[in-house]
Amino acid sequence: MSSPTLDLTQPLSEILRLSTKEAHDSIAFSPAAAKLSNGELLKEEYVRFLMMLWHVYAALEEGLERHATHPVLEPTYNPTLLKRAPSLSSDIAQLLQVPESTWESHPLHQSLINSPPQAMSAYVERIHAISNSGDPTPLVAHAYVRYLGDLSGGQTIRHSLAKAYNLDEAASEGLSFYAFKELSSSKPASLGEMKRIKDWFRNGMNEGAGDNVAVKAAIAQEASDVFRYNGDLFGAILEHPDLDQVQKELPVSPKAHYGSGFAVSSVLAVITAVSVAHFFLVVGGFSGPRGFAKLAAAEQWFTSFWGATV
Repeated sequence: MSSPTLDLTQPLSEILRLSTKEAHDSIAFSPAAAKLSNGELLKEEYVRFLMMLWHVYAALEEGLERHATHPVLEPTYNPTLLKRAPSLSSDIAQLLQVPESTWESHPLHQSLINSPPQAMSAYVERIHAISNSGDPTPLVAHAYVRYLGDLSGGQTIRHSLAKAYNLDEAASEGLSFYAFKELSSSKPASLGEMKRIKDWFRNGMNEGAGDNVAVKAAIAQEASDVFRYNGDLFGAILEHPDLDQVQKELPVSPKAHYGSGFAVSSVLAVITAVSVAHFFLVVGGFSGPRGFAKLAAAEQWFTSFWGATV
């Protein structure tokens, strides 16, 4: 059941934002997620992860298509805009340097399906169970967690992966999973447009659920479970008992990472933060008791601003 402190009279998007924050943060700071975000996975590990995601998205998007006219699901159903399974298939083939029609027979994928991680099996089975049930509305939770995650954190991951695996980011070479089109055209979506897509999706969820507190409670509970499924899937990235047998089949390895170094982007971020802090302290007059109050107000503004943009 949903948390007793959850106000189910709020729009569904706000309920999900509040009810999943802790689960989201837990996954974001997990070891496997950190390796993925920093481009530190072996190429074999990353491709295997994409294969697991492909199975998840294939199940999810089959279910969404099957129930496309359901009143709760219809407002957010836009496969032209959101569908990810075809992009994953293309990226896997690109990374393996094989025709797209053949990657499923690659030793790395055969190893995966012969000994599927429990995390992947449980995730896919749950999606199938919802799709085959009399109430497919919890699929909204699965779409929410996956698609909005791809539109948000996925864009940062994309830059790291391009550098790690020598991919052409401008051409989306092996990175089409993280590329989206604009809402109203076939042009590549900018970061600003991706925010509009997320707003469109949230509004669609709110429209679909309406004021039905039972529907909102069920979706909120499922969303918490979906984060757990994704956390387990991240953990499965580093579980590869047969990886040594297929490692030689992969054509490229990631660039070397130097343990004592720092990413240039991280250094620039720190420098920028220090510079901004210095500016506010000097120009804004943040000194003494009154200055401290102003500093606290500024901190609150920054927090609310970033929270509104994610």
